Amino acid sequence: MSRKKCASIEEVDQQKLREQIQNLQAELAAIEKETQNFEALLQTQLSDLIVEEQELFILYKKIKKAKKAKRLAQKKRGKNYKEPKGLQMLPQQEKKLLPPEQQQEKKRLYREAILHIHPDKFSTNEKETDLATELTSRLIEIYQTGSLETLRAYHTHIFKGNTGIKLTAVAATIKTFPKDNYLQQEIERITKAIQLAKAHQLYQVVTEYEDPLSFVQELKDYYEDRILKLKKRTRKGL
Repeated sequence: MSRKKCASIEEVDQQKLREQIQNLQAELAAIEKETQNFEALLQTQLSDLIVEEQELFILYKKIKKAKKAKRLAQKKRGKNYKEPKGLQMLPQQEKKLLPPEQQQEKKRLYREAILHIHPDKFSTNEKETDLATELTSRLIEIYQTGSLETLRAYHTHIFKGNTGIKLTAVAATIKTFPKDNYLQQEIERITKAIQLAKAHQLYQVVTEYEDPLSFVQELKDYYEDRILKLKKRTRKGL
């Protein structure tokens, strides 16, 4: 099979993956919008109860703090009271950092890619400038929060010429991994995001309740019960 034919097949495959990503992104956006709209409706219906519950909860915390301070003051007045020597701080879990060589590799891939796709290089073509801006934003996001594996995949995706912008002849000489699997990784990432969005309680209410608005009454009952309990606990502080 000729190189030209292989390139043509790969281009068709990339286009199919991009279309799949667009469909997944649209599905995710629809789920998030439906959830957000229902959440806004709940807030409209329950705003007074939510505010009252929050105010009472804050008051309850203040009363607890004051009682604790009072008990401590009483202990200090006792004959057998001894001042504690100090609190032992539990060691915090250190943030996992990449080994120095992997950090260096990540930095190299990032710098190499951004030099070739920076929007300033495409200032004479508005369409490519917009696309380069989008690519650069994604590159920065991956560099700051993504894994080395994801950055490698995106680096390969860029220098394989699968982004829709024309790279320079120099860019064509950049070494990359043999296979461009960035779009496949994106499909997996968005698919996971869809699963999480569908698992959101409010989305499940919208899709599974025969009458989603009945959930408003459930929440009203919850907040009214919570407010009643907090009023009892804060009666002396009111």
